Amino acid sequence: MTAPWSAGEEPQTYPIGRNGDLVHIRQAIRALAQRCRLSLVDQTKMITAASELARNTLIYGGGGTVRAGLVQSGGRRGVGAVFEDSGPGIPDIEQAMTDGWTSGGGLGLGLSGTKRLVDDFQLDTAVGEGTAVTIIKWVR
Repeated sequence: MTAPWSAGEEPQTYPIGRNGDLVHIRQAIRALAQRCRLSLVDQTKMITAASELARNTLIYGGGGTVRAGLVQSGGRRGVGAVFEDSGPGIPDIEQAMTDGWTSGGGLGLGLSGTKRLVDDFQLDTAVGEGTAVTIIKWVR
């Protein structure tokens, strides 16, 4: 899945290289969610999902980028974000998407929890090449 960016609205790219970048990403997603008129609950879900993926990109992927912007498809509109890194990749996607599994010291709700928070979720990964996660939250 490629995020269907809104015509005439190029997504913005933000670096993910240090903890301070996570704050900027949350702020950018919040601004997009408000601009798109997501409900407060859906804004919170999208910001939480983006925050978790940005943190994963930094910690497990060694840093990377996120492209975020407004999306549009079939009369729907929303907020989309694509998190990319060139890290080690995820060797077992099924295991990584299992509630309770963690490769670090977390609660093991990162990827599976993120998937439940958004409307569209796609994970692309290759061992030794990196990971890309695309998420979209649509206006209801």
